[in-house]
Amino acid sequence: MASFIKETRSIKEAVTFINTIDVNKFSRLISRIIQKLHLKGERTFSEEEEQKLEAALSLDKQALSLVLETTAFILEQAVYHNVKPASLQQQLESVHLNPDKAEVFSQTWAAAGPELVERLKHNIFAPKKLDYVGWQLNLQMAQSSQARLKSPSAVLQLGLRNEDSEAQEHVFVEFNHQELLELYNKLEIVQGQLDSLT
Repeated sequence: MASFIKETRSIKEAVTFINTIDVNKFSRLISRIIQKLHLKGERTFSEEEEQKLEAALSLDKQALSLVLETTAFILEQAVYHNVKPASLQQQLESVHLNPDKAEVFSQTWAAAGPELVERLKHNIFAPKKLDYVGWQLNLQMAQSSQARLKSPSAVLQLGLRNEDSEAQEHVFVEFNHQELLELYNKLEIVQGQLDSLT
């Protein structure tokens, strides 16, 4: 499997900070992050807890934020790529995370990863859900500058609904022939990718 953890500047910086954290404290930190990862819009730690963490981990606010975001990012990528614990550990060590910290990631992922994957399967990542699609075909036959004009267009009406609301939003999108063909081709690609996952 190709590595999903790229050694970017922010990953290198976060790894440097994570390597300084006591392994037992890091184990508790990552356990809390993985427990809350499926909750959208909810912070893992309160403002007060983050201040206590800064002191406990000897990190400033910016460094702690980077550690929390990077740890969550790595776990989200592990979910997305459905990576095995041993592979996760190997990839983390390849970006110079200390072996003991990489092992904590791996053990936490092995213990809580499957449950997290199941929880995230039921989450909707987009804030709006498509309820229905309506359409109509328009054909412009002439305009003041041209007597003979044949300009077809399609108007799609998309009914969107927030997952936590009954209110519907209507979005109208107009396409000419070429734009509609491009949309169709992209939807075919999406359908193919969905089919390959099942």
